[in-house]
Amino acid sequence: MRGEESLGMICALQEIGFSENVVPKPYLNGIYVFNEPLEPGSDALAALGMHDAILDFEITPNRADALGMRGVAWEVGATYAEKPHFEEKPLTEGDRPVGDFLSAEVKDAKDAPSYQLRVIDHVKVQESPLWLQKRLWLAGIRPINNIVDVTNLIMLAYGQPLHAFDYAKLGSQQIVVRRAKNGEPLTTLDGNEHELDDQDIVITNGQVPVALAGVRGGLNSEITPETTTVVIESASFNPVNVRKTALKYNLRSEASSRFEKGTNLADINRALDAAVAWMAELSEGQVAKGTVSPTSVSAEDVVVDISLDHINHVLGTDLTQQQVTQIFEQLGFDVTESDGLFAVAVPPRRWDIHIKADLVEEVARIYGFDNLPSTLPTTTMTIGEYTSQQKRIRRTRHLLEGLGLTQVITYALTTAEAAEQFKLQPGLPTKVDSPMTTDHAVLRMNMISGLLNVIKYNQARKETDVAIYEQGRIFTKTGDQVRPTEIEYLGGAITGNVVAKDWHQSAKAVDFFYAKGIVTHLLGDYSLADPIRFEATQAVAELHPGQAANIFVGDQLVGILGRLHPAFEHAEHLPATFVFELDLDALFAAPRQEKIAQPAPKFPAVTRDIALQVDEQVTNDQVMAIFHEHGGAFLQDVTLFDVYAGDHIAAGQKSLAYTLTYRRDDQTLTEDEVTQAFDKVKAALQTGIGAAIR
Repeated sequence: MRGEESLGMICALQEIGFSENVVPKPYLNGIYVFNEPLEPGSDALAALGMHDAILDFEITPNRADALGMRGVAWEVGATYAEKPHFEEKPLTEGDRPVGDFLSAEVKDAKDAPSYQLRVIDHVKVQESPLWLQKRLWLAGIRPINNIVDVTNLIMLAYGQPLHAFDYAKLGSQQIVVRRAKNGEPLTTLDGNEHELDDQDIVITNGQVPVALAGVRGGLNSEITPETTTVVIESASFNPVNVRKTALKYNLRSEASSRFEKGTNLADINRALDAAVAWMAELSEGQVAKGTVSPTSVSAEDVVVDISLDHINHVLGTDLTQQQVTQIFEQLGFDVTESDGLFAVAVPPRRWDIHIKADLVEEVARIYGFDNLPSTLPTTTMTIGEYTSQQKRIRRTRHLLEGLGLTQVITYALTTAEAAEQFKLQPGLPTKVDSPMTTDHAVLRMNMISGLLNVIKYNQARKETDVAIYEQGRIFTKTGDQVRPTEIEYLGGAITGNVVAKDWHQSAKAVDFFYAKGIVTHLLGDYSLADPIRFEATQAVAELHPGQAANIFVGDQLVGILGRLHPAFEHAEHLPATFVFELDLDALFAAPRQEKIAQPAPKFPAVTRDIALQVDEQVTNDQVMAIFHEHGGAFLQDVTLFDVYAGDHIAAGQKSLAYTLTYRRDDQTLTEDEVTQAFDKVKAALQTGIGAAIR
């Protein structure tokens, strides 16, 4: 050894291949001494269990029942059609009742649905026998002493974590299971102090915590060689709280991983009795009579009904009733069969099985996935189609993409502040009970906030020309609603240039009218019966007061459009950005008029130009309304081609110039017909909005 011929060597466990994580602490820095007589010259590795056979299992998260050797035995037995047999350790109780030692209370049964305690008196805490140490270090667990080692042995056997308290150190005859108080301290067995909160479940002596339930014991109740009376705990704890507590304090352990996945409720007392029986034998202690049981649960079989036809249909097999019955019996399930219908009683040790699909999976596993035939599906196919709403949504996407916008998908969760921005209608936010972060604490109530995050992301990467849209749902509710109302929305955001600079043209930046043109074109494709109207607004705090509009279909508000408020842009570090938002559900419900194809015109059109001087507050919509109302039957189209304010125009006035197109479908228009119609429009403009014809 070590390059020298030798007939023997005194070794530390690490020198013969043991990991430091499993070496008993007294022997970490020294020679290991066997605590049992062995024959000199015999194989030390065999005596230490290093020649033991190993079965390697990959345990999936849903099969926590296999985190105990009994569960593994059932699984291996089912695979090889052998029924496992278990020997129960006989328990001998003393005469002194456990009630003389302590009582227990669980403040909330949801935190600890089953909580059981036993007491062992007159124990001698010492090193465990070699057979017990071997079982632990072969499983990757460091032996500690005969009390703690038995709790780990039972956990490995039953999959049920246990914990041992030094009765004298508790300083009380009462155990209380409750939620921790915010800021309450606890020093755990690893020597680290933790500041707890009200999401943690703690075991207390009635006053202070002595353990984090299901996670780690407290240093103030640790088992030591001076311990003479031991309290053993076996319980089931709320798996969600155990998982969160273990992650929060970086205390994830063999015990916490089992509690968070679930344990066999039927083994809680069985494992406790086995543990105290072994402890009494190994420590020469005396078990108090009875169990302290402030909460308990009844572990009943779950009966699942399934038919032979269903199993064969799903698996594509032709199994017989006898084959399926045998598989269920191999799994240790009680089964009754009648006319191809099975009533399968699943024991509590398989808490992962609840529905027919679970039983089908079990049949497939035991029968063998490799034995399943490759068959084509025989399910009747039904040709589906999109609903009218789905078709409209897809057409809307195609139109926007044709107009140069790119679809994005953002989170439906946002901040409480962002949820209240750009709201089309009043409503209350929907808060998430346990948000992962404050950025994702509330369901969105608008689409624009998420789009602005995308623009900021692109700006940070020097992508300055961005045109994006998102179609999705917003969530809003009234005061008495539990579940929010989901509404289909469409949002868009454009920033930067819409025309790039090149050799023959200058760059053109996006403006209000470019964004309005996109919305107008989109709404025009909806063939709405009621007129579309844009009305200036200052009601949306996040939009520019001079470049914002509400969008109406008839008298119903269906959207908003505008540039972001300069102060908002500055606060959010955004460039000049134009946004729009539409309530798609309102547009889907709006009445439509059918589009009718028109033949190509046979007769020429006549155009007349008109320039008006009007008050600067007069809008184009007002002028267009007069044109359409008083233009006559032959007015086919009106186009605004010039807007001017400045020299030769009075202060507070502006000039608007339009081209009016007239046409008849049945004959050529005469000059008199056009002149009469044109004069009526001019008169209406003068009286309606006080326009001066230039």
